[in-house]
Amino acid sequence: MFGKESRGEAGVTLVATNCELVGDIHFSDQLLINGIVKGNIYAQAGSKAIVTVSEKGRVKGKIRVPNVIVNGKVFGDINSDRHVELAAKADVKGNVYYNLIEMVMGSRVDGHLVHMRDGKKGAKAVEEKAGDKSDQSVEHPNETIKTPQVAAVSSAVK
Repeated sequence: MFGKESRGEAGVTLVATNCELVGDIHFSDQLLINGIVKGNIYAQAGSKAIVTVSEKGRVKGKIRVPNVIVNGKVFGDINSDRHVELAAKADVKGNVYYNLIEMVMGSRVDGHLVHMRDGKKGAKAVEEKAGDKSDQSVEHPNETIKTPQVAAVSSAVK
């Protein structure tokens, strides 16, 4: 107990059902949200950090965590460089930037799903996709289906 050396066990941070947290959260191991978070959630990119938004959990802000599991509501963008899992009762109002994604029937996203390619997202990923000639057409046994060109759009944000 007290005075013993730490074994390096992962720490779990809990936002309880009857708790409302206002402000940004920075964590490194595991974060479980059963209550309400009004702020952004961050963890080190490339780490094994994981945030879980339970069925009763609500997040009003951005999530930038390598591993994300949602079964509640998120009002903001999700940015994950590893894995996003949207469970049956997930309701996301924002864009989801992901490397790997798993969506269960019943989950909803009111925004864009953007696959991050080599850690790049947004306009850079779209521009590279437009320049990639490898998936201009799909071969089928009896026909060739042409895929539409993706227009590269870039805008300056000031």
